[in-house]
Amino acid sequence: MTVLGVVMAGGLNTRFGDIKAFAQVGGTRIIDRVRAVLQAVADEVVLSANDPAAYAPTGLPARPDLIPGLGALGGVHAALSWARERGDAGILAVACDMPFPSLELLRLIRERAPAHDAVLPESDSRRGLEPLFGYYSLACLPAIESAIERGDRRMIGFHADIDLHRVPLEEVRKLGDATLMFMNVNTRAELELAQRRAAEQTA
Repeated sequence: MTVLGVVMAGGLNTRFGDIKAFAQVGGTRIIDRVRAVLQAVADEVVLSANDPAAYAPTGLPARPDLIPGLGALGGVHAALSWARERGDAGILAVACDMPFPSLELLRLIRERAPAHDAVLPESDSRRGLEPLFGYYSLACLPAIESAIERGDRRMIGFHADIDLHRVPLEEVRKLGDATLMFMNVNTRAELELAQRRAAEQTA
């Protein structure tokens, strides 16, 4: 089966004040770090962004949400619609502001993808799950559209209606530091922290 790799870049960057995906960590733009892991696992890589022109420097094909105002859920919905149009089985989605995405974890998710509607890793986060680092099949589209129709914009709002495989946190931790691999850069302080962690890795 073919899978479309999607860099999720739909946010407004309000807290960061600039396009955070273009900030450098370890001498490389965050978006290029994300793109590299997706290219190693997916059949093609594209960009989900509500301002495609702003991301033109990446050279990636980009499309905005089909239904505006839904946040990350709108991005996943648009990306899945794009994958359906291409004939792919689903998408591997990774947020554009994750400086340390785990290639090993993404490979594991891809391996388990054929048996499930969605594959998402567990984390230490408030939600206990990482909805923007995982696999969604085309089978998720009807469930997402039903959630949208009932006004539920949560990234987990449609999970009860699909076959969701959760990669256990213990398994995630065997592949690395879960806190680091799921780190998001939303503020300048978080960027500085990511830059320090990248420097520690190369020291």
